[in-house]
Amino acid sequence: MNDIIVLTGKVKFTITLDPGVWIFDDRKVDMDAYFSEPAPQPTEKEQEDEEIKKLSAFWDREIQEGAVFPPTLKTERRFLKQKIITGSFGMPFAPFLRNAEPHEDASELVIETEHGETVIPLEKAYDLIFAFSKNGKPLRDDGPVHIYFGDGSNREAPITHVRRLVVR
Repeated sequence: MNDIIVLTGKVKFTITLDPGVWIFDDRKVDMDAYFSEPAPQPTEKEQEDEEIKKLSAFWDREIQEGAVFPPTLKTERRFLKQKIITGSFGMPFAPFLRNAEPHEDASELVIETEHGETVIPLEKAYDLIFAFSKNGKPLRDDGPVHIYFGDGSNREAPITHVRRLVVR
């Protein structure tokens, strides 16, 4: 099974999506909590401010505690590792679609699967969530991703067996 998905069509840049590396991406979302606790999407300015706060906190901690790793850091890492090993994660599709830069006359996204096509308006495509792991395991049998609408309307029956994405 090919785990690479290509985003092509009426876009300025063709994008290659590899869900196998998304586990290391900070943009991933916890699928167990995503639809039960929808969080508002931060603006680019808010994201930048949050990144500055994280870096500032890191350096403050380094200055106060030095390069010595206190026992709590090991516990924090172990907890995060355990969450990754057992968690279910997804990736918002909006950053990838924005980077592909759809043409002005593009109006829909076609999701090609092994069983046919699903067509959705391009405006709604920005809200898609691509689930790439369940209980710590990649979606090998019916993956590489399961596609959920941002409102959770297809939560019980996501789009599976995705092979290619085409902007028309």
